Amino acid sequence: MARPLEGILVIALEQAVAAPFCTSRLADAGARVIKIERKEGDFARAYDHVVHGESAYFVWLNRGKESLVLDIKNPADAALLERLLAKADVFIQNLAPGAAKRAGFGSDDLRARYPRLVTCDISGYGEEGPFTDMKAYDLLIQCETGLASITGSPEAPGRVGVSISDLCCGMNAHGAIMQALFARERTGKGNGVAVSLFDATADWMAAPLMYQDYAGAAPKRMGLNHPSIAPYGVYTAGDGKQVVISIQNEREWVSLCEKVFQRADMARDPRFVSNVKRCENRPALDQEIAAILKPLTGAEFVARLRAGDIAFGAVNSVAELSQHPQLRRMEIGSPTGPISLPAHPWQWRESAGASGPVPALGQHSAAIRAEFA
Repeated sequence: MARPLEGILVIALEQAVAAPFCTSRLADAGARVIKIERKEGDFARAYDHVVHGESAYFVWLNRGKESLVLDIKNPADAALLERLLAKADVFIQNLAPGAAKRAGFGSDDLRARYPRLVTCDISGYGEEGPFTDMKAYDLLIQCETGLASITGSPEAPGRVGVSISDLCCGMNAHGAIMQALFARERTGKGNGVAVSLFDATADWMAAPLMYQDYAGAAPKRMGLNHPSIAPYGVYTAGDGKQVVISIQNEREWVSLCEKVFQRADMARDPRFVSNVKRCENRPALDQEIAAILKPLTGAEFVARLRAGDIAFGAVNSVAELSQHPQLRRMEIGSPTGPISLPAHPWQWRESAGASGPVPALGQHSAAIRAEFA
């Protein structure tokens, strides 16, 4: 089966994480993605050296692309970029605010020259407002949006353990570009998309924000416990085994009490008869559960959860993820050898082709310069 975006040309003036995440998904779908890099390369190439001497983030997010080294301040290289854009379907950039426009490649001007072009500008704080010109990186945005304030233990805020603001921004950019391409099929006209790390993360903060706005307080940091559902969090068996359980409705709560705790009376306890009551009385609830679990091993606890059809999960390490029986993997090529990655999060019912290799810096410069001479 032909991949959905075969024949689509994407020019990516990109670096770091957000834009490369977006374009890696376009490449996976069959688009030709030409990645424009400075002579020193995307700085994400030097984040670390853990994958055969290459950066983990870079190899993950740049598979299937072509690398072209350009200095867009050089008139000849700027002219080459212009020729590329004249044939492109999508242009995406996440340079410093205003840098693309100052170089002559502002998205509005480009669409005026090439009406079918879809442009996507990724920024830290968006194109309007007092923070527009501020530098923005993932952890800064996690803090500015309040995400860090609701993440971590009760004692201190924490960072989400991956670059979640970059990644959710890239996901939104990908979705918006796909919508623009679909609309172009109907109208023949491209469109401009602007996505920011702040806006994307703020969108994911909608529920905590509504707690603040309508209830007067944001959810508290609860570590491995849900702030507004109980019991939904980590509990420890008598042998120290930690298991996360999740109760989503009153039917499941009754089943948990009867089949796992073997305490049918708990389901009728006035302190615990609804989720609101259980949250209000969480210390008492946790104390009751701890007493029930104390004589049980982790294996016994899990067996009861399975028998009761209660949702649960292990508190795994990354090492345990690496060996997880549910983890699907794929292999991609790189300049330093094959790399094992988590497989695509989507699965086609018919084959849609494999992901391409990670490019070396400037690997395709000569060929692209010849093609677009």
